[in-house]
Amino acid sequence: MERTYRILIAKPGLDGHDRGAKVIARALRDAGMEVIYLGLRQTPEMIVEAALQEDADAVGLSILSGAHMTLLPRVVELLRQNDMDEVMVFAGGIIPDEDVPALTKIGVRGIFGPGTRTEDVVAFVHEQLGATTPDQ
Repeated sequence: MERTYRILIAKPGLDGHDRGAKVIARALRDAGMEVIYLGLRQTPEMIVEAALQEDADAVGLSILSGAHMTLLPRVVELLRQNDMDEVMVFAGGIIPDEDVPALTKIGVRGIFGPGTRTEDVVAFVHEQLGATTPDQ
């Protein structure tokens, strides 16, 4: 029997728009994953503490504020400091193409921009966590 993956979704920083995060949270939930949505204005420390407490398999971060080059590396760093290297980090929002290589290099495994189909995010999370998609 396939285990249920636990995905933490959060909005780091001062960004106050969370519609996209909620859409992704619902899509992942509808795909059979357990989703913990932390909501708005989370610090990297709050996100990593929740990931630790919730035994998260992945952390999805939604960022529209432009602070992605500060907040995402901090989340990855704190995960490593807490021996949570195996937790997959992915992000969505407004992230310029020129910043993607640097974020990938530090360990952000997927970056999704506006207009990404929810099915693509779900398939990516399944693939990264070693699960099969519902169609397979």
